Amino acid sequence: VQLQASGGGLVLAGDSLRLSCAASGCTSSIMFTGWFRQAPGKEREIVAATGWSGVKKYYADSVKGRFAISRDNAKNTVYLQMNSLKPEDTAVYYCAAKEAREWQGDYDYWGQGTQVTVSS
Repeated sequence: VQLQASGGGLVLAGDSLRLSCAASGCTSSIMFTGWFRQAPGKEREIVAATGWSGVKKYYADSVKGRFAISRDNAKNTVYLQMNSLKPEDTAVYYCAAKEAREWQGDYDYWGQGTQVTVSS
């Protein structure tokens, strides 16, 4: 499985961005896809995750009500809609996928990061 993340950029506080994670290869094995982020000097954290059906979703407390994860299985793509962005959302965002049936724990496949910078 290969993951390609895109959509990052430089925006102002309060703006929106949509990240995309396109999967290729043996995508039928993927049960959960998540978005992670890592800010300079900080540990990587999970931001949101969605199950294959799109029913099960997880959000970190810091993004609840502002970010929305969705998926288009026909396009093998998972999206992260980020609204009301804050400077503290600045980080490199990564998408990842796993074959296990829960969002917690280790992820099996990782995409390259995409930089999101929110300026005040």
